[in-house]
Amino acid sequence: MKHYAFLVRGINVGGRHKVVMEEFCRELEELGMSNVSSYINSGNLFFDSSLMKEELLLVLERFLNKAYPFIKVFSLFTLEDYQNEVMFLPKWWEDDFYRKDVLLYTESLDKNEMKKIINSLELKDEILHLGQLGVYWGKYNKSSYSQTAYHKKLLKTPFYPYITIRNARTFSKIGHFLRMK
Repeated sequence: MKHYAFLVRGINVGGRHKVVMEEFCRELEELGMSNVSSYINSGNLFFDSSLMKEELLLVLERFLNKAYPFIKVFSLFTLEDYQNEVMFLPKWWEDDFYRKDVLLYTESLDKNEMKKIINSLELKDEILHLGQLGVYWGKYNKSSYSQTAYHKKLLKTPFYPYITIRNARTFSKIGHFLRMK
């Protein structure tokens, strides 16, 4: 059995694409996942499965197409993936920032194109790290936040619809939930 994090994009935000997490968890159990749980109402789900990731991706894509066709983008990774990622995060990730976010890669994302675009941005009072699961982005000050590439450019990038974003606190909680499985 592997412990998985299944992070979906764009549900229960601004009253759109409402998903009742309790029902979503039950439906995942009906698909054969075990120990299914969720964290907050924004699409952070956790479960155990004996399926390999490739098999699991097919099962989840078929399920979403049928039950939740508005969910087109998601990230799927294991506890081991998470632990490997955290082990290689830069020291600055532990520092105090105005805001830290993880732009998680999803299954439908062209990661190379995303990295190329991000590397072309002029960073202002911010720092980033390109990881295996996503891009870790720190913004130093509240007063300069509106001038950062994150704030001014991110929404306009072609890759934006194909990522799912979690703040640093939620990313840490994801690790906690994965370890609890």
